[in-house]
Order: sequence, then C-alpha cells, then structure tokens
Amino acid sequence: MATTITEEPDHKKKSFDKTLASARSTMLFSEVVSLAVDSFRASKARFLLTMLGMVIGSASIILVVTVGLTGKQYALDTISSLGPNKIEMQYSGGSIIGADNTSTPDYMTREDLQAVLDGVPGIEASSPMLEDHERISVGGGITQDTMLLGVSPQYKDVRGLVVLSGRFFDEQDASAHAKVAVLNKPLAIKLFGSEQAAVDQNISIRGIPLTITGVFRESIDTFDQSEINAQTILIPYEVARYFTGTDNLKEIFFKMKDASMVEPGAKEITKQIHDRHRPGSIYHAQTLTDVLSTMGKIADMLTWVLVLAAAITLIVSGVGIMNSMLANVQARIREIGIRKALGATSREIRMQFLTEAVFLSLSGGVIGTLIGLGIPLSIGLLTPYKIPVGWLAAPISLGTSVIVGVIFGTVPANRAARLDPVETLKYE
Repeated sequence: MATTITEEPDHKKKSFDKTLASARSTMLFSEVVSLAVDSFRASKARFLLTMLGMVIGSASIILVVTVGLTGKQYALDTISSLGPNKIEMQYSGGSIIGADNTSTPDYMTREDLQAVLDGVPGIEASSPMLEDHERISVGGGITQDTMLLGVSPQYKDVRGLVVLSGRFFDEQDASAHAKVAVLNKPLAIKLFGSEQAAVDQNISIRGIPLTITGVFRESIDTFDQSEINAQTILIPYEVARYFTGTDNLKEIFFKMKDASMVEPGAKEITKQIHDRHRPGSIYHAQTLTDVLSTMGKIADMLTWVLVLAAAITLIVSGVGIMNSMLANVQARIREIGIRKALGATSREIRMQFLTEAVFLSLSGGVIGTLIGLGIPLSIGLLTPYKIPVGWLAAPISLGTSVIVGVIFGTVPANRAARLDPVETLKYE
C-alpha cells in the first residue's frame, strides 16, 4: 500500500514535467517565429532584396528541369517517329558451302519472312527489301544515279513515311507487278522542279518505263544514315526482282502492334530466322528501344548538370543571406544584450537568428518555386503547346532553400549567441 502512494506522485510529477517542457518548447518556437516575422517587417526592403536571389535561384531550378524535360520529350518523340515499334532484321555474315567448296552468303529469303509471320504473334506490318543501284533516264535523255529499293506497300507504315504528293503504291499494284515508283523528295525536286510536277511523270530503268505515283519523305531527316538517301526510289518488291535477279534479302522490316512487344518480338524473330539457317550465320535485330533508352539517360544527365549549375545561384544567394543576417546581428546587439539579461539562453538566441535566416531563404524558395511552376503551366493553358512540368524539382528547390538557410544562417546565429551580455548592453 505504501509503495502505491509513493509511486503515484512520482509518475504524476514526471508527466507534469514532460507536459511543461513541451509547452515551453512550443512557446519558445512560436516566440522565435513571431520575432522573425517582426524582424522582416522592420527591414522589408533589405530582406526583399536579399530574398530576390533565392527567388531567381529556385525558379531557375524548376525552369531548367522543365527545359530539360521538354528537350528530352522532343528528342524521344522525334526518334520515335522513325518507327517506335519497328524491328529491322539484318544479315550480318555467314555463308553456305557448295558442293564445289565455293561459299555463298546465307541471305534471308521470302520464306523466312513468311515463317516469321506465321510463327511470331503481334506483327502488324512487314516488308522485305531488295537494294539495287541503277542509272535512270528522264524525258529527253537526262540521266541520274539512284538507289532502287524494292519493298512492299506496308513499308510505308513500317517506316512511317510521309507521302507529300500523289500516292504510295498499294497491294493491287504489287500483285499486278505494276511498273510504278515513288520518289524521295530531294530527287523529285532535282529531276522535275517540284513534288507536284513529278507525279504521273515517267522514268526509265534499263529501258523499262516506270510511272511515278507519288513523292515521299522520311518523318525526320536522317541525313542519309538510314537505308533511304536523297537519291532513293521505291518500287514494288515484285518489280525489283526483275532488276536484281534474286530473292535474297539483306534486310526485312517488321512493325509490332505495341511498343512493349518490340523486344520480345525481336528475340523471337531472330530465333526463328536462325533456326532456318546455318549455325554460323549471323542475323541481327535492330530496334529503337536501346536508342530511346540511351537518349533518355543522356537527357537526364544533361538536365542534372544544368540543375547543379542553377544551384550555384542559390549558393550565391546564401552568401547574400549570410551578409544580411550579419548586418542584422550588428544592428540588434543591444536587443540581444537585453534579452540575455532577461534570461534568454545562447541556444534561444541562436535559434532566433537561425529561424530568421531559414524564414528568409524558404520564403524566397516558395515564391521562386511558384514562379517556376507557373510559367510552364501558363504556357500550357494559354497556348496549344503542352510543356512537361518538373514537379519533382519543386521539393528539391524547397529543400535546397531550407539547407541554404541553415548553412548560411549558422555563422550569424553563432555570432549572436556568443555575444557577451555585459558588453552588448554597453554597445552604442
């Protein structure tokens, strides 16, 4: 019974002390914040000019990330226009040894293409490709060296080609072995002066006339780095066989129904073709997946480099905050002395000036963040252009503002906390 009477007051006393300490801590923090606001009101002009650097720095971080994201999206969209779901199978080496010990390249065939179409799900379009270099003649004897590509009508969709004038040859043309051709834009302009003038004109290859049904261009300029160059003429695959005299294929193009099917499809197509040829033959599936991934990583790296460059502005602003707070400490020496004489501890003085520095830095960070987010959002609302907003940069900007305030506010706060109360009261 005695033990119970003794322990209950101790328990209540500890609880009361804990509550009292919590209340004093809350009162101290609210008082510090109140003093920080009063200090800001007393020197509005100085603090606003000091805050301006944080506003610019924080807004710069948001805008730099936005610019980086916009550039990244533009680059990825541009590359994707070449055919995001495209798989290009290429013959890379290997040969067949004949009975007389002669070797011939182990090219792909139309049978390989059909086997893949029968065995691999998810293929939306496909096209074989025969390549030949021919000299064509136009009208009154004008000649021009060209690159002849024999493809199927689906090649247009696989490669995302844009028809500028006329039309692309269709399945009916291919089945009828129609002698038609589609010219690349630079070649059409060179031979006939304009895209429109080239349509329905005739060109001759080895004495065989072909009618131009249309003029095309690639979705983006590949600067002759793809299979298409400035002198390219596209004709039906069935007609190209007359000029090449072979069905051997160095390249076959496929288009998958969905981007998620590209990589699995590429592996399955490669396996199917390998299984139909000699073990030593090499066939390579080229997709844009790796290119898009690499481009995304490069864009992200450049964005972070620019963010670090923009963060330098915040560091410079931090130096400005430190100078402003040192001047503030100097101007309030007597106030510090009076507060210490009334019982304020060095910890409370330090907390007061550190809070003022963080308040100043964070206020600039919040305003800068709102400006940085507001600009791209306004452009998206007022114009048809949709600009990606770097939302992740907002917490980074605000967090950096707090860190800058703490780091550069520590020196003035420590200086104020170390002031001697007797000397401060004598200060004039």
